Amino acid sequence: MSSIARRSALPARAGGFDAQADVIVVGSGAGGLASALFSRWRGNSVVLLEKADELGGTTKKAAFWYWVPNNRHMREVGIEDRKEDCIRYMARLSRPEAYNPDHPTLGLSQWEYDAYAAIYDNASPATELLAEKGALEYRHCDFVPDYWAELPEDKAPKGRVLLPKGARESMSDGGEVAIRAMSAKALADGVDIRAGHRVQRVIVDDNRAVVGVEADVADRRTLRFGARKAVIFASGGFTHDETMRRNFQSVPVFGGCAAKSNEGDFVNIGAAVGAELRNMNYAWMCPIVLEKALNGDPGLIGTFSPSGDSMIYVDRNGRRVTNEKLAYNESAQAFFTWDPAASAYPNLVLIAIWDERSQKHSASDEYGRFIVPEGSDDAHVIRGGTLAELTANIRERLNKYAARTGNLALAESFEATLRATVERFNGFAEAGRDLDFRRGERQVELLFNGPAAESPAAPNPTMYPISGKGPYYAALLSGGNLDTKGGPVTNTDGQVLDHTGTPIAGLYGVGNCVASASARAYWAGGATLGPILAFAYLAANAADAEPRR
Repeated sequence: MSSIARRSALPARAGGFDAQADVIVVGSGAGGLASALFSRWRGNSVVLLEKADELGGTTKKAAFWYWVPNNRHMREVGIEDRKEDCIRYMARLSRPEAYNPDHPTLGLSQWEYDAYAAIYDNASPATELLAEKGALEYRHCDFVPDYWAELPEDKAPKGRVLLPKGARESMSDGGEVAIRAMSAKALADGVDIRAGHRVQRVIVDDNRAVVGVEADVADRRTLRFGARKAVIFASGGFTHDETMRRNFQSVPVFGGCAAKSNEGDFVNIGAAVGAELRNMNYAWMCPIVLEKALNGDPGLIGTFSPSGDSMIYVDRNGRRVTNEKLAYNESAQAFFTWDPAASAYPNLVLIAIWDERSQKHSASDEYGRFIVPEGSDDAHVIRGGTLAELTANIRERLNKYAARTGNLALAESFEATLRATVERFNGFAEAGRDLDFRRGERQVELLFNGPAAESPAAPNPTMYPISGKGPYYAALLSGGNLDTKGGPVTNTDGQVLDHTGTPIAGLYGVGNCVASASARAYWAGGATLGPILAFAYLAANAADAEPRR
């Protein structure tokens, strides 16, 4: 996170510049680096400004799967992924309450429909250009299913996911690989990259066209960067601005695993120059370890893959309330169930409980897992030699954070209810069917099951009976943001629009800093990054066509 404070976002007037380029890019995650590369390859001079002291943003923390419909490999091996089918799948998940397969835009707004078509048409060309230039070579993950592969609208349920070529076999470090490769290529190809530059506002000319930005640096200087053609923002969402979270998100989120520098800068900067905001209530979501979020841990990673077969989530009463193996965006929704009679969020904090089997065989430091190996940071893990001792220790830990969780505390009957819950779950595990929440019945749940001991006797690989004897372990979980989905509205060329739908001259946006047309959906692994690369490609192409000022 930058130590440089936010200041007024009101636009500055045109005048002298400390440096100039054809295109100014703000942000160095996937969206920023891709926008810079695509712009440079079109012959433009490019300056990239990053607020933090290191490059990569949230991308660097990601596995960097990227979802590319109708990609080259699919076409080469004969996997049919028709445009109309792909858009139907996207529409069905994004706006299920409006979805109409017989409507010209499937019940969507024209803006949403056009965005989906743009993703389909441009994600693959963008991906191939990055690979061809040596900026982001990939391998094809033909075994990875879409997150809702069973829906009849998904005619190509496997084959759309790509991964950086040099990522490890577990596919957990793709973001680090991608940022290294893309930033090295950007530097080699002449992009002027400057970290530690917090962009505070845009610069406008007499016609209110955006012609540059002002950025503060650590020694309290303000530098002015002129853009002869365009400014492209790719500065991330507002996950780490608590005021924005409280006032725009539709659910109470304690934090998230976006880069700490993601404070919604472009919400203020864009609005100050007339941009319309949209979808501020939506976010890419994931379960998170509560204590890491409350303590502001910069290394917090969302729990993409909740490992442990002899593991359950229970509420303050000791009851299971959800399928623990759901895809992470859907799993996060369980925390925000509203109880209208009590006027409360009863599941705002859930407790993951596991036994020695899962601790021994399912521990991992990848994908934000809460069951971690010996020697890892395990301050969030609560232990107990018996269920009674575990209950007492969970109660004590919850009390520590009561002032920040609405005074949430364990029910007096927690231990007795937990014993009954474990007994019921164990019966399901032995039979191989979860009659309460259908755990392990969908492809994505098997994909994210995580490491476990081999057990030919277990008919359902996501479940195994919890041991009748300790030790036992627990962790406090809540729902958090990977990053937010709201911000200034853009068209399919990445141009930022005002409230009349008119482009603001010279101003573009890509990624989580602008409004995502995905609404509530998380279509598949990489459904953030694939579209981001597509829109970076489109924004760079459109910016290139701008006249030089």
